[in-house]
Amino acid sequence: MAGHSADQPGVVARLTGADLTAAVPGLAEIGQHLVVRDVQAVPSASLSFAQILGLVREVGSSEDGVVVTQGTDTVEETAYLADLVWPHAAPLVFTGAMRNPTLAGADGPANLLAAVRVAASPRARDLGALLVANDEIHAARWVRKTHSTSTATFTSPDTGPIGHVIEGEVRILTRPERRPVLGVPAVDGTRVALYTVSLEDDGALLDRVADTHHGLVVAAFGVGHVPASLAPVLGELAARIPVVLTSRSGGGSVLRHTYGAAGSEIDLQRRGLVNGGLLGPYKARVLLRLLLAAGAGRDEIAAAFAEHG
Repeated sequence: MAGHSADQPGVVARLTGADLTAAVPGLAEIGQHLVVRDVQAVPSASLSFAQILGLVREVGSSEDGVVVTQGTDTVEETAYLADLVWPHAAPLVFTGAMRNPTLAGADGPANLLAAVRVAASPRARDLGALLVANDEIHAARWVRKTHSTSTATFTSPDTGPIGHVIEGEVRILTRPERRPVLGVPAVDGTRVALYTVSLEDDGALLDRVADTHHGLVVAAFGVGHVPASLAPVLGELAARIPVVLTSRSGGGSVLRHTYGAAGSEIDLQRRGLVNGGLLGPYKARVLLRLLLAAGAGRDEIAAAFAEHG
């Protein structure tokens, strides 16, 4: 059996929308008229805020559900970005594949079929942006990619999936409250840094971040803690740019008023950091960048994170 040799190029996926839909058994039997558009033929790792916001504007006039297919590298961020600005009742459903079409058992067709079922279902209305994969329906606000290769990579650690596709039927198990929709700003030129705290971290890499960025998201230990020596560094930054405190743990919330030692969440909030709540660092960066691009001040940013986090 032949495989890739060391000097052979890797897979470069360039399937059109027509290619994708043609490969899905049972799609025609759903009974829905599909309008297929090719919008951005780029790897998902190269997608931009402007492209996703442009996509939302382009499809936003539709009264019907919309399915967006993209690579899975960035979909937990792009789906959340779309969710923040999607004001419509119609479902906006993101999906993708973990196994490329050259592999046995490619999951793309099954995921696309399930996503179309969800987008066409009246039960999925008023839920904002969703991610559908592995016959699970996840709210964009909570979903995370948790494994680099597994077809079960998408999970929502704090909530679980909000529904499933079972024998072709869309079953919504819980309906999370929708948060206020943000406007669609021009984000060009707005820069937000993301910094992950590590053991014995002295913050040297943060030396000039306030000179080059408009905001900072900190992925701290556990419930929102950093080394004591790093706390004043973050406090000085928070006096210059908005700094949002999140957890690097992958699930759970940053606390607000439990621990009081130097570098704890109470100490950092006292120094001006904004509490990110249940939002992980990647999604917090998306929200902060949108807010800054819209001209939000510190009080507005704190209020938005209290609402969305």
